[in-house]
Amino acid sequence: MPSAAASCPHAVHRRFLSACRPPPLPVGMPSTAASCRHVVHRRFLSAFSLRVSLCPLQARLAHVAAEAELSVPFADELPSRRAQLEALRSSEFDVLVVGGGATGAGCALDAVTRNLKTALVERNDFSSGTSSRSTKLIHGGVRYLQKAIMQLDYEQYMMVKEALHERANLLEIAPHLSAPLPIMLPVYKWWQLPYFWAGIKMYDLVAGVQCLKSSYVLSKSKALELFPMLKKDKLVGAIVYYDGQHNDARMNLAIALTAARYGAATANYTEVVHLLKTGDPNGGPDRVCGARCRDVITGEEFDVKAKCVINATGPFTDSLRRMDDQQTENICQPSAGVHIVIPGYYSPDNMGLLDPATSDGRVIFFLPWENMTIAGTTDTPTQVTAHPIPGEDDINFILTEVRNYLSPDVEVRRGDVLAAWSGIRPLVTDPSSKDTQSICRNHVVSISGSGLVTIAGGKWTTYRSMAEETLDAAVRAHGLRAEPCRTVGLVLEGGKGWSPTLYIRLVQDYGLEKEVAQHLASTYGVRAFDVAKMAQVTGQRWPIVGKRLVSEFPYIESEVIYAIKEYACTAIDVLARRTRLGFLNVQAADEALPRIVAIMGQELGWSQERRTLESARKFLYHEMGYRSRSEQLTRTSEINLDNQEVVRYKKRFHKFDKESKGFITTVDVQRVLESINVHIDENALHEILNEVDLNKNGQVEIDEFLQLMSAVKKGQVSDSRLAILMKTAEETLDERGPVTVDRSGGGV
Repeated sequence: MPSAAASCPHAVHRRFLSACRPPPLPVGMPSTAASCRHVVHRRFLSAFSLRVSLCPLQARLAHVAAEAELSVPFADELPSRRAQLEALRSSEFDVLVVGGGATGAGCALDAVTRNLKTALVERNDFSSGTSSRSTKLIHGGVRYLQKAIMQLDYEQYMMVKEALHERANLLEIAPHLSAPLPIMLPVYKWWQLPYFWAGIKMYDLVAGVQCLKSSYVLSKSKALELFPMLKKDKLVGAIVYYDGQHNDARMNLAIALTAARYGAATANYTEVVHLLKTGDPNGGPDRVCGARCRDVITGEEFDVKAKCVINATGPFTDSLRRMDDQQTENICQPSAGVHIVIPGYYSPDNMGLLDPATSDGRVIFFLPWENMTIAGTTDTPTQVTAHPIPGEDDINFILTEVRNYLSPDVEVRRGDVLAAWSGIRPLVTDPSSKDTQSICRNHVVSISGSGLVTIAGGKWTTYRSMAEETLDAAVRAHGLRAEPCRTVGLVLEGGKGWSPTLYIRLVQDYGLEKEVAQHLASTYGVRAFDVAKMAQVTGQRWPIVGKRLVSEFPYIESEVIYAIKEYACTAIDVLARRTRLGFLNVQAADEALPRIVAIMGQELGWSQERRTLESARKFLYHEMGYRSRSEQLTRTSEINLDNQEVVRYKKRFHKFDKESKGFITTVDVQRVLESINVHIDENALHEILNEVDLNKNGQVEIDEFLQLMSAVKKGQVSDSRLAILMKTAEETLDERGPVTVDRSGGGV
């Protein structure tokens, strides 16, 4: 970028103000309309001019002042779930929050830190819905700012301004769970470079002193150096800007746990059956005074009494509103957003990518996350469901858009999709609206005639300010005696005392692997030491403690035990939200599942019936994309191989099928492997063959093997251990040399 341009953001501001000036009015326009038009224009520009402050040239994190110290009743140890349920039964609360997503947990934390007696109930697990299925960004919304400027929309501008403030606060209060992330916007047309640069600079300007780092322009060569997978043809350059990224489910959990530490009675798997009401002494409508709840684990029902009930149920907002008033109209129009996870080699370790205009006008993010790459999202009207399923069409749409931006040298394969999920956005709209893409994600706080407070809409980043606005409204409507909001700068669970080098102490003090220690520090913050204390000795020279659940990921067995202290009740809670294994690799999650169930069963005293794997595997199969993944290889799959390929693969197959039976078993594979000095555990070998055994008869027929190789050729399957094993074994038999067989992420 020319130095003059970089050093003169004031010029950008002046050009923006000039560009926003309305054109001359057409002859004959009524004076009232003209006057109104210019008033709106002046109001927008005046507000913009007053609120915009320049981004500092030096990269820095925004600083948010911490609030006054509060007493923390459960600083040392969280109360058990049983104790929380007993508190719900035996107390009367000032505020009962229904919904354990980001907004509901935020409301509970806001309320309890105002010295209000607070309860929080969630019918599933904390963050089990939309809040765990986001794009993992903490952002103001570049596209919303574009709409604000193009349409002179003051409301959208203020939404972006608020979100950028909340972005800074969230990065400050949970430094272990969040961090700034550079995102590259590749440019393929010369005229787009100044256009996009001006827009991104405006994003910096709106953030003002809370700008994370200043955006900058890259030449073509520098862009390819930082993002070598990028498509080179017609690339002009790129613009890099900064937003925040976080571990969304862990962040949600941190908010809920922080509320619990401050004294809020919080319980997951506690469903509202119906609302409790009492007569109004003034002769008005009956007033909401609590809720009849049911413990989903035991089936026991009980009443939770409260002066105020807050509905923060996200996509299920209208369901609770209808419990209050069956005649009420819907205020939410749900929209489904699908994301996929592909191997980490698809993107640099610390650089995201933004596709600002896909083939159908959507925005696609392509981001590094947890050593993998996440791509999404889609935006499709949907029905509200507790178990959204990612569709194959949406998965293929995302893959197609990714291919458009990556080099032809990088083959984007369907088989590389390691996990996929769908989240339902609770967009606020007129029920007659059909187009969810044009809906602004503003939020609405409403109070019914019976006193039910509803917070609906909004976005992840602004959960705290939404909670503050909701509690302000609740305090006014119900005459609650409360102190001012204290959540700005209030550090979340594990954040106080955390530093980027904390993991080194874990390695030195406990003998953990570096990768495991880094994971624990970035997941639990200072609470990582509690997890490390529970870790079992490995019996090896190194690491000294910390048995992994699966070899490829840094999750260890003691995290399962600690998850129970964090109110995990099912194996799904551990797979999806205490760890993120289910979101990163469904096959690895399936392999870890039996051990997770065994540990939880021992800790919680589960009967054999409770130890079933069925529900967790159903979750992985439907909601995490395992079904779509497994359906890439079926009994009806076409064999798309030429004659030479068929001959070559049959020859490979017959090296294992010495008796020409037409199928191979684990015995056949084991015999060949032993002949080349390779040893694989028998259970692991059964798993390897089971991935290809389509009719589940304990053997792999020649047709099944050819279907596998055809799927590998088409990119539908890319991590078949049997394909890799048989290929390397064949090569070794020809060379008579040793070979090591590990799980591979590539094809053959």
